[in-house]
Amino acid sequence: MANHAQDFMADAAENDSPFFMYLAFNAPHDPRRSPAEYVGRYPADSILIPDNFKPHYPYASEIGCGDRLRDEHIAAFPRTQKAIQVHRQEYYAIITHMDEMIGRILKALEASGNAENTWIFFTADHDLAVGQHGLQRKQNMYDHSVRVPFIVVGPGVDAAKKIAEPIYLQDVMPTTLGIAGVKHPEHVEFNSLFPLLDGATSPYNSIYGCYLSKQRSIRTDRYKLLAYPDAKVLRLYDLQRDPTERHDLAQQAKMKPVVASLFRSLIALQRKMNDDLELSALARQ
Repeated sequence: MANHAQDFMADAAENDSPFFMYLAFNAPHDPRRSPAEYVGRYPADSILIPDNFKPHYPYASEIGCGDRLRDEHIAAFPRTQKAIQVHRQEYYAIITHMDEMIGRILKALEASGNAENTWIFFTADHDLAVGQHGLQRKQNMYDHSVRVPFIVVGPGVDAAKKIAEPIYLQDVMPTTLGIAGVKHPEHVEFNSLFPLLDGATSPYNSIYGCYLSKQRSIRTDRYKLLAYPDAKVLRLYDLQRDPTERHDLAQQAKMKPVVASLFRSLIALQRKMNDDLELSALARQ
């Protein structure tokens, strides 16, 4: 990927026309194989176990993450700390290798003379659990898998500025169309990020998540509600006090109004997203 990008940059330097390049690295997806020197940077026995590690997730089968899912079957059940250290070793190694390849691409952009006039959006479609909550892969609604990196570099963008507003990854598409001078198509439901870069608040009060017919979620700046139709379970987390989502609050009497309010909002988001999965049985949980 880096080799092709470098070649493309060299060609772009010879052409005055604007260019668009979409790079989709396979890393750090499995098979997580990186050069041995990168693996050696992360001795397995020195890798810390996450504070939300569990040997087994209580609803793994009901949410589609049991031992029949290949992505979860790559580590033994129940999870062991040693296995998680080895998987994280491979994960860190291939991320580091990819990071160096991205560095090569950025250097090629600098060499092309186009760096000061180029917009860069760096993100990912998901992260991996790698032992957190007793899960291994991406098929869950916890922040370790759905809250992905998002970095913007471009003319006039403040360096190292952090924006806490919620967005969807699909917002990249109308943003890049705006850079190209293309009018926002009526059928595109997502939004340009330029107002947020200028200090505006997000148009999204909450964020919707789903996985097959097994999981639904709604996330606000304070709480996250998970809905598991097959398990007939709702789970609630206070993201400000419990950022690694260790403590399920859904069954606490004082949190029932919060659960009910978020559940109503989730149903409303389902309708907006044309999601017809029936969740009404969970309203009694």
